[in-house]
Amino acid sequence: MYLNTIFPSFGSHKIRKRKGRGIGSGFGKTAGRGHKGQKSRSGGIVNKGFEGGQTPLYRRIPKYGFTSCKSRNKSEIKLSSLLKFSKQVINLDLLKNFKIVKKHVKFVKIILSGTVVTAPLTIRGLYVTKGVRNIVKISGGTVQE
Repeated sequence: MYLNTIFPSFGSHKIRKRKGRGIGSGFGKTAGRGHKGQKSRSGGIVNKGFEGGQTPLYRRIPKYGFTSCKSRNKSEIKLSSLLKFSKQVINLDLLKNFKIVKKHVKFVKIILSGTVVTAPLTIRGLYVTKGVRNIVKISGGTVQE
Protein backbone atom coordinates (compact mmCIF):
# COMPACT_ATOMS: atom_id res chain seq x y z
CA MET A 1 0.00 0.00 0.00
CA TYR A 2 1.30 3.45 -0.97
CA LEU A 3 0.04 6.90 -0.03
CA ASN A 4 -0.72 7.71 -3.67
CA THR A 5 -3.14 4.77 -3.86
CA ILE A 6 -5.29 5.75 -0.87
CA PHE A 7 -8.56 7.52 -1.64
CA PRO A 8 -11.57 8.33 0.54
CA SER A 9 -14.59 6.09 0.01
CA PHE A 10 -17.03 7.23 -2.64
CA GLY A 11 -19.51 9.84 -1.39
CA SER A 12 -17.63 10.58 1.85
CA HIS A 13 -15.89 13.70 0.47
CA LYS A 14 -18.01 16.29 -1.34
CA ILE A 15 -16.17 18.59 -3.73
CA ARG A 16 -17.04 22.24 -3.09
CA LYS A 17 -18.46 24.45 -5.84
CA ARG A 18 -15.91 26.88 -7.26
CA LYS A 19 -18.14 29.77 -8.28
CA GLY A 20 -17.13 32.49 -10.70
CA ARG A 21 -14.37 30.42 -12.40
CA GLY A 22 -15.36 30.58 -16.07
CA ILE A 23 -18.12 29.46 -18.41
CA GLY A 24 -17.16 25.77 -18.37
CA SER A 25 -17.68 25.41 -14.62
CA GLY A 26 -21.42 26.08 -14.89
CA PHE A 27 -21.11 28.77 -12.22
CA GLY A 28 -19.27 31.44 -14.20
CA LYS A 29 -20.29 35.06 -14.84
CA THR A 30 -23.15 35.54 -12.30
CA ALA A 31 -21.91 32.68 -10.07
CA GLY A 32 -25.40 31.29 -9.44
CA ARG A 33 -26.84 34.63 -8.26
CA GLY A 34 -29.00 35.36 -11.32
CA HIS A 35 -29.23 38.85 -12.83
CA LYS A 36 -29.55 42.14 -10.94
CA GLY A 37 -31.55 42.69 -7.77
CA GLN A 38 -30.62 43.02 -4.12
CA LYS A 39 -29.65 39.38 -3.65
CA SER A 40 -27.17 39.50 -6.54
CA ARG A 41 -25.07 42.21 -4.83
CA SER A 42 -22.39 41.63 -2.25
CA GLY A 43 -23.81 42.18 1.22
CA GLY A 44 -27.33 41.93 -0.21
CA ILE A 45 -28.80 39.76 2.50
CA VAL A 46 -32.54 39.94 3.11
CA ASN A 47 -33.99 39.34 6.55
CA LYS A 48 -36.64 36.67 7.06
CA GLY A 49 -40.09 38.16 6.44
CA PHE A 50 -38.75 41.17 4.49
CA GLU A 51 -41.06 42.20 1.64
CA GLY A 52 -39.09 44.92 -0.14
CA GLY A 53 -40.19 47.78 2.09
CA GLN A 54 -43.88 46.84 2.01
CA THR A 55 -45.37 46.29 5.47
CA PRO A 56 -44.71 42.60 6.07
CA LEU A 57 -47.48 40.06 6.60
CA TYR A 58 -46.64 39.47 10.26
CA ARG A 59 -47.31 43.17 10.95
CA ARG A 60 -50.46 43.45 8.79
CA ILE A 61 -52.46 40.70 10.45
CA PRO A 62 -54.11 41.36 13.83
CA LYS A 63 -52.55 40.05 17.00
CA TYR A 64 -54.62 37.91 19.33
CA GLY A 65 -54.33 35.05 21.78
CA PHE A 66 -52.12 34.15 24.69
CA THR A 67 -50.00 31.10 25.56
CA SER A 68 -49.70 30.46 29.26
CA CYS A 69 -46.28 29.42 30.59
CA LYS A 70 -48.12 27.09 32.95
CA SER A 71 -49.40 25.04 30.01
CA ARG A 72 -45.85 23.85 29.26
CA ASN A 73 -45.65 22.16 32.67
CA LYS A 74 -49.22 20.81 32.67
CA SER A 75 -50.58 17.45 31.52
CA GLU A 76 -53.93 15.66 31.34
CA ILE A 77 -54.41 11.94 31.85
CA LYS A 78 -57.46 9.69 31.58
CA LEU A 79 -58.95 7.99 34.61
CA SER A 80 -58.78 4.65 32.81
CA SER A 81 -54.95 4.78 32.81
CA LEU A 82 -54.96 4.78 36.64
CA LEU A 83 -56.92 1.53 37.18
CA LYS A 84 -53.72 -0.50 37.70
CA PHE A 85 -52.83 1.68 40.74
CA SER A 86 -55.93 0.79 42.79
CA LYS A 87 -53.96 -0.29 45.89
CA GLN A 88 -51.54 2.68 45.88
CA VAL A 89 -51.78 6.39 46.62
CA ILE A 90 -51.80 8.11 43.23
CA ASN A 91 -49.67 11.26 43.20
CA LEU A 92 -47.34 13.13 40.85
CA ASP A 93 -44.23 11.13 41.81
CA LEU A 94 -45.95 7.82 41.10
CA LEU A 95 -47.05 9.00 37.66
CA LYS A 96 -43.51 10.17 36.83
CA ASN A 97 -41.95 6.90 38.02
CA PHE A 98 -44.25 4.85 35.79
CA LYS A 99 -43.65 7.31 32.88
CA ILE A 100 -47.32 8.18 32.49
CA VAL A 101 -46.33 11.87 32.53
CA LYS A 102 -42.98 13.41 31.57
CA LYS A 103 -40.36 14.46 34.13
CA HIS A 104 -40.78 18.23 33.59
CA VAL A 105 -44.55 18.18 34.34
CA LYS A 106 -45.58 19.97 37.56
CA PHE A 107 -49.39 19.93 37.31
CA VAL A 108 -51.59 16.96 36.35
CA LYS A 109 -55.34 16.94 35.80
CA ILE A 110 -57.28 13.67 35.70
CA ILE A 111 -60.15 13.67 33.22
CA LEU A 112 -63.03 11.23 32.84
CA SER A 113 -62.94 8.57 30.15
CA GLY A 114 -65.48 5.97 28.99
CA THR A 115 -64.49 3.16 31.36
CA VAL A 116 -66.24 2.47 34.66
CA VAL A 117 -64.08 2.39 37.79
CA THR A 118 -64.95 -0.34 40.29
CA ALA A 119 -61.78 -0.44 42.42
CA PRO A 120 -61.35 2.29 45.05
CA LEU A 121 -58.66 4.85 44.13
CA THR A 122 -56.79 7.24 46.45
CA ILE A 123 -55.77 10.39 44.58
CA ARG A 124 -53.55 12.92 46.35
CA GLY A 125 -52.17 16.27 45.14
CA LEU A 126 -53.64 16.16 41.64
CA TYR A 127 -56.40 18.16 39.98
CA VAL A 128 -59.54 16.25 39.05
CA THR A 129 -62.72 17.08 37.15
CA LYS A 130 -66.18 16.92 38.73
CA GLY A 131 -67.00 13.69 36.91
CA VAL A 132 -63.82 12.00 38.15
CA ARG A 133 -64.48 13.17 41.72
CA ASN A 134 -68.00 11.67 41.64
CA ILE A 135 -66.92 8.33 40.17
CA VAL A 136 -64.02 7.93 42.62
CA LYS A 137 -66.33 8.65 45.59
CA ILE A 138 -68.99 6.23 44.29
CA SER A 139 -66.38 3.47 43.96
CA GLY A 140 -65.26 4.01 47.57
CA GLY A 141 -62.07 5.99 46.93
CA THR A 142 -60.91 9.41 48.12
CA VAL A 143 -59.65 12.59 46.45
CA GLN A 144 -57.28 14.83 48.44
CA GLU A 145 -56.13 18.03 46.73
